[in-house]
Amino acid sequence: MGREVAIIVGAGPAGLTAAYELLKRSGVKPVVYEASGMTGGISRTVNYKGNRIDIGGHRFFSKSPRVLQWWLNILPLQTPVGGGELLGECCPPGSKDAQGPDPEHTDRVMLVRERRSRILYSGQLFDYPISMSLDTLSKLGLRRVVGIMAGYFQARVFPIRDEKSLEDFFVNRFGRVLYRTFFKDYTEKLWGVPCDQISSEWGAQRIKGLSIAKTFLDMYKRLLPQGASRAATETSLIRRFMYPKFGPGQMWSEVARMVQEAGGEIHLRHEVVGLIHDGSRIVSAIVKDHATGRLTEVAGDCFFSTMPIKDLIAGLGASAPEEVRRIAQGLVYRDFITVGLLLKRLRVGARSKANGANGLIPDCWLYIQEPFVNVGRIQVFNNWSPYMVKDPATPWIGLEYFCNEGDRLWSRDDRELAAMAVEEMIRIGFISREDVLDSTVIRMPKAYPAYMGAYAGLGMVRDYTNRFENLFLIGRNGMHRYNNMDHSMLSAMVAVDNILQGVKSKDNIWSVNTEVEYHEVVSQRPNSRRTADGEP
Repeated sequence: MGREVAIIVGAGPAGLTAAYELLKRSGVKPVVYEASGMTGGISRTVNYKGNRIDIGGHRFFSKSPRVLQWWLNILPLQTPVGGGELLGECCPPGSKDAQGPDPEHTDRVMLVRERRSRILYSGQLFDYPISMSLDTLSKLGLRRVVGIMAGYFQARVFPIRDEKSLEDFFVNRFGRVLYRTFFKDYTEKLWGVPCDQISSEWGAQRIKGLSIAKTFLDMYKRLLPQGASRAATETSLIRRFMYPKFGPGQMWSEVARMVQEAGGEIHLRHEVVGLIHDGSRIVSAIVKDHATGRLTEVAGDCFFSTMPIKDLIAGLGASAPEEVRRIAQGLVYRDFITVGLLLKRLRVGARSKANGANGLIPDCWLYIQEPFVNVGRIQVFNNWSPYMVKDPATPWIGLEYFCNEGDRLWSRDDRELAAMAVEEMIRIGFISREDVLDSTVIRMPKAYPAYMGAYAGLGMVRDYTNRFENLFLIGRNGMHRYNNMDHSMLSAMVAVDNILQGVKSKDNIWSVNTEVEYHEVVSQRPNSRRTADGEP
């Protein structure tokens, strides 16, 4: 008998994790087909003239020790900086004592980075996640603070009993005033529809457990001496994370290299456009070579799909039930544009002498809660890693726009998009026109599987695909679930576990990322599991 073959659709985190796990743990040969010309999926890093862009932003932090150790097996942790306590927040047990590589002398290294995100609202910067600090309270003003607290207590006393929408979810946890202040505009930019038209399930997966009460608890903890703080509280907001020297794409380029060196295959610009089955098993895939247009039928023993469910069901053709095809066709995705701007200086940071002549602010992200501009988020790549920028003295930022493929924003040419980004940065007071040195535009289709449209019927599609015993849906688009990178990896790991252990049910794959803990917190209890802090 010949060696068993696994056909893997997509060379993003889920697909490459499946390939790596199969090679390390079995005799199955992975053959990966990737429609684009790059590995990494949405977790890729784009290199523009020596300045690197992280598409969407990817903090390497997970509650899963299995994922944490997996990452560090690929890229070892840098020489400890700041002592064991700094590393203890984001790394698996034992990592803090290891003497890792120095990033000044080697490229294969994972950095430890400070986490800082803020919200721009009404021309002022507020901590994110929201903290009820004296700075926040003073910026909001007494009248608004009273309104926020009154709204919060009203929501606690008279909660919305049946949380159907994302608006219900926010109001129950923050009150209506704080929801409208810090969540509504940004979230509606992200999804392109009002919050009352989005399923509350998105909040349950992305904003788990956070509330005003917990922000006050975190503020109280910060005021205590360090020892008393750790003894008195169970959780704290994540302060640090790991990050590859050259961005997340470095991780996946390294994994791709290892997969190929171990005998796996990765075919770029090859798209799986169809699947053939015998009723209970997938037997082959139809693959299109984008360079030649040629279609080839490729047989396999098991199949991993990270492609959008809409495309997967379309690839099954008329053999899929009509209702399943209707639901899959109605699934909605939100697309994504990043405009990179290289600058002489940032004016918002130049207001503080501590930020130096170039005005570089300390944030990884800024969430833009201003309704008069289209930009939803701004990344400062210098702060993800200083090695992401060719000249660290120049601020290198990414303006993120959420849109639908083919709409007015998506269809603008690159020059128009860059000009719009510059004008919006001027309007919010971040730059002057003469500060711009260069720009680039990157489009990412199907970046966010949406919790609207035909989403309510997804269970029927899942039940249908589960009938094929050798087909495993994994990853963000493969499961139509707003997973972080670590969740996408875990879905692949669990799928490989099932194959090797002969587990037929796929319930454990679909249970990944359904826990109730919040993504932005880390438990301080001994031997507790860490919670995830990944890309929004």
